[in-house]
Amino acid sequence: MARGGDWHRLGITELHAAYSRGLTSPSAVVDHYLARIEALDGGLRAFVEVDAKAARAAALLSDGRFATDSRRPLEGVPIAVKANIAVKGLEHGAGMAARSGMVAEEDADVVTRLRAAGAIILGTTNMHEAALGATTDNPFTGRCINPHGDGQLSPGGSSGGSAVAVAAGLCLAALGTDTLGSIRIPSALCGIYGLKPTNGLLPATGLVPLSSRFDAIGPMARSMDDLSILTNVLCTPDLATAMRRSRFLTLARSGGTDVAPEVAERIAAILADLPDQQGDVAVRPDCATVCRATFLISARDLIPTLVPLGEERCARISGDITRILEIAVDRDEKKNRDDLLLVDQIGEMLRRELGSNAILVTPTTPQTAFVQGAPMPENIADFTVLANVGGLPAISIPAGRDSADRPIGLQLIGPQGSEAMLIAQARMIDDRIRSYAPPPAYW
Repeated sequence: MARGGDWHRLGITELHAAYSRGLTSPSAVVDHYLARIEALDGGLRAFVEVDAKAARAAALLSDGRFATDSRRPLEGVPIAVKANIAVKGLEHGAGMAARSGMVAEEDADVVTRLRAAGAIILGTTNMHEAALGATTDNPFTGRCINPHGDGQLSPGGSSGGSAVAVAAGLCLAALGTDTLGSIRIPSALCGIYGLKPTNGLLPATGLVPLSSRFDAIGPMARSMDDLSILTNVLCTPDLATAMRRSRFLTLARSGGTDVAPEVAERIAAILADLPDQQGDVAVRPDCATVCRATFLISARDLIPTLVPLGEERCARISGDITRILEIAVDRDEKKNRDDLLLVDQIGEMLRRELGSNAILVTPTTPQTAFVQGAPMPENIADFTVLANVGGLPAISIPAGRDSADRPIGLQLIGPQGSEAMLIAQARMIDDRIRSYAPPPAYW
């Protein structure tokens, strides 16, 4: 149990125990988190808007529920929400100056589910502009900084602010979105846990879409326990799948992607200790080609989201995003069709190979966190994109550190609808390797 003033160190179950024993209250814990945001977020830029008034009002209601023993599954749990997911009364900017001043009139369905379960929404988090990238180096909402390292590292993206807020103890958990890996990439680089559910399992109402065919909303947390509780609240997974005997697969020749030696060695050591390994999966031509095709499809899919904003607002889109959109628009139609065909083929192959009980195990990213402002590694989403094109659930868990003390992530991809099985197997591996460690400077 945490000492007074250390409430950010507790998970959901421990926090509820502290509430029930009268050691603290939701109001005190919300004040604790708001104080941490005030003190620490100036250097991290994880949040774009903090809703202190509403959070404190919700905490008072949670105080009363604990006093009357009528708590809900997430009662008094402080949570943050990525800025492309609607939170009533807060700007719904999706990291874009083009949406500046556009305030959400209603909560997104996923936020409604969180509130109905007792969660307290602290605010919205920083993200890569339009979710089209993996740095969260946003020209409008600020450069987000990974709490691990020396204050110079990127958290990845596009859900970088959510990952940073969770990792640095500015909220207990957060929601992110994932189109090519945007929950799992920052989870890996920031040393936390992140789940991309099966595509379509969670409603997208209230989400500013990047690509509706690939987008998924999911939770990010500091433990498998918390990730499991959040998943149960958000999407009621099929618990029967947790009883299936799983087998583990790997990527043949790492899918043609170069993996940093320390990452490769760490993942190989974990794989060597796993039971029921049965073969590998070949991605042809290679993961990089699949990722490039998916990225260009996603860029084209963003255009219908932008057009209704009008010419004046669209003129505020950054030069970097504009150049990506121009490349996507100018691409030859035959190449566009080839992209779609390749993505469909790889998705079908993955679903077939995984069947009902296989889990594909890869590094989450081929490397650890890079310096913010430096070029983003082109292969950063080579492994995560596979779950998106297959519409499959995937988890990233902490898997150790490299020699520079930067977190390494391990990814597990499961069959459609197998969230419960995937969580059970991720928990089994997590219990074996016990690699989670918070950033010392913020703990």
